Amino acid sequence: MKKLLIPLLLTSLFTAQSANAAITLIAKGSLSGSLSDLSGLSATLENGVAGNLLGGMGSGLAWAGGNTFLALPDRGPNATAWNSSVDDTSSYVARFQTMTLALTAGGGGSLPYSLTPTLTGTTLLYSDTPLNYGAVTPAINSANKFYFSGRSDNFAAGLSTNPANARLDPEGIRVSKDGKSVYITDEYGPYVYQFDRASGLRTNTYTLPNNFAVANLTSQGATEISGNTSGRVANKGMEGLAITPDGKTLVGFEQSPLLQDGGDGGRANRLVTIDTITGNVHQYAYDNYVATKSKGYNSSEMLALNDHEFLVLERDGKGLGDGSNAALKQIYKVDISGATDVSGLSGEAALLAAAPSKSLFLDIKSVLNANGITNDLIPAKLEGMAFGEDVTVDGILKHTLYIANDNDFLATSPDGKSNPNQWFVFTFSDADLGSSTFVQQQMTAVPEPETYAMLLAGLGLLGFSARRRQNHN
Repeated sequence: MKKLLIPLLLTSLFTAQSANAAITLIAKGSLSGSLSDLSGLSATLENGVAGNLLGGMGSGLAWAGGNTFLALPDRGPNATAWNSSVDDTSSYVARFQTMTLALTAGGGGSLPYSLTPTLTGTTLLYSDTPLNYGAVTPAINSANKFYFSGRSDNFAAGLSTNPANARLDPEGIRVSKDGKSVYITDEYGPYVYQFDRASGLRTNTYTLPNNFAVANLTSQGATEISGNTSGRVANKGMEGLAITPDGKTLVGFEQSPLLQDGGDGGRANRLVTIDTITGNVHQYAYDNYVATKSKGYNSSEMLALNDHEFLVLERDGKGLGDGSNAALKQIYKVDISGATDVSGLSGEAALLAAAPSKSLFLDIKSVLNANGITNDLIPAKLEGMAFGEDVTVDGILKHTLYIANDNDFLATSPDGKSNPNQWFVFTFSDADLGSSTFVQQQMTAVPEPETYAMLLAGLGLLGFSARRRQNHN
């Protein structure tokens, strides 16, 4: 029996490793960071950047059926210093981009597929009721269209979750089951809003508990952090967003723990579930600690495998765009079935005691390294994540996982490297999920976005939304 012990241990170890090793990179694609989107906003922003610069597309990524995806930029270009009193933000109008990410067998060099990104539309986000602005009001505002923008001074007195504030820093996006709406999370409030997909009109606000808000607001993030003892950390509010396959529940989280739970650098994050019909909210703890690094990491994105299991993307801020080398980009699997609702709890210790365990699903950095992508070329901000259509690889049907980067609207990184908008496509099988079951989101068929927009335009219901088509191969 003793002679069999080592072979059995080796077999067990190999089996555990092979599940993760089966997840492979099949395609990658990019769009230059110097292109324009289809918003029509060619005027220059206060910081000297064009208002239609096509950047930051990987802050959020949502599958919309077929090879159609929605790419979400954040609050706009603010990586270049120009006005520290507003954290170098500008009146960049919030928007999402509609695009196709077309996979074609062959043509990918050493990869089995090639990926062709094509921009097909730009939709600007607005409210039909007045919003609170700071020094700059979007020039395209009209009597019943008040556009959200990234300027940090767009707020009034009161809690940061006031839905009348115009400042918006979008980070997560998902498509409703009927395909007609999009749900978007934000870091400023934090907010969770519902928008009409074709027009960009805000149609619903989901109210988060007051313990997520800060009471003392300023246009400088560092001052907001030092001036509050509870609520979200400035610039690290609602980050990731998932939607359950049945379309009934949104699940999101903060980029870092709330101030009262340890703040930035802490390890006790909160998952928030929201009923899309009633707006009812529940909270669950999530431990972002990575044992191999002996620290907690910011959480960037999440996806629903089913109605109770989720994939969570955790990362450092190192790599391409930061002028450094990536150290950690990983995806974990977590199950909240049976987890304790922590709505009434506060503090890191209390939350960690209620946090369900997690397991490593994919080491992104290791797979990219294995495909010749060095750590200095792995994007620092891998933030967008979405499932796509199944594909066949070597005769085997596989599920697809798309991961996108936020290039901070910088076409060139600080160390002079090209810094485009990028997408990486991975495949995985049911076996890679262990005992978990993958249920693909099912969406009711709706007209193509351009067709639907034209129908609304004919009825006088369309906002400022691009209806042209542009190919950036």
